[in-house]
Amino acid sequence: MSRIGKKPISVPKDVQVLLEKPNITIKGKLGQLSYSFLPEVDVNLEGDQLIVVPIKKTKSTAAFWGLTRALLANMIKGVSEGFEKKLEIEGVGYRASVSGNKLTLSVGFSHPVELEAPEGIKISVEKNTITVSGFDKTLVGQMAANIRAIKKPEPYKGKGIHYLGEKIRRKAGKKAATASA
Repeated sequence: MSRIGKKPISVPKDVQVLLEKPNITIKGKLGQLSYSFLPEVDVNLEGDQLIVVPIKKTKSTAAFWGLTRALLANMIKGVSEGFEKKLEIEGVGYRASVSGNKLTLSVGFSHPVELEAPEGIKISVEKNTITVSGFDKTLVGQMAANIRAIKKPEPYKGKGIHYLGEKIRRKAGKKAATASA
């Protein structure tokens, strides 16, 4: 039994749901998202609520039940409110700039690193903070992860790109380790 799957999803008034089984299209003020759900689950629109129902009672079906419900809830939230991830650049001389939908990072390499934002993703830079926003949660998260992967925070000085609020596990250097011994 999926604890997440059995909860109904409330659909706001400004969101349209088009259900053509096994496909569902959700339109909102920020954009439109589509999803093809698996044959193990069924999705029904009852009034202003989406209800996900499992067809069989197996362990894998319960997993797909919760997954489908979570994805649909994220789609509805995305087209109505949107999603945002913030990353912070730390390091001397490290900087970022945006021109159009291209992010340029100068993070200690011999060349600047350029990243192209996919359609539906907006990137903005303010001082040392990069903001990735859009209506598709998976695209926003993947783009933020791609930016972070360019220069992950290192444990000795903490230089690199990290999520805002991310706790970086720091290590003591060789000098600090021998001084305390």
